[in-house]
Amino acid sequence: MSAATITSKGQITIPKEIRALLGLHSGDRINFIVDESGEVRFVPVTRDVRALKGMIRTPKKPVELEEMAATIKKRASQL
Repeated sequence: MSAATITSKGQITIPKEIRALLGLHSGDRINFIVDESGEVRFVPVTRDVRALKGMIRTPKKPVELEEMAATIKKRASQL
């Protein structure tokens, strides 16, 4: 079993072997889950980049940079 100490700012350092087991790296996010019995678990909120494939459809025609800049400028002026 691994243990950690809470700092005066409420921070903990996750032990190296736990970070390695979960594949956690600096900057990764985690969720804390409290179950009905009051036990707390933490779950990494990381994804393999390959899991994102197909989430955004390919545009029918490529957008030119000038067209993109013009659209951004137009929409910013509408705010």
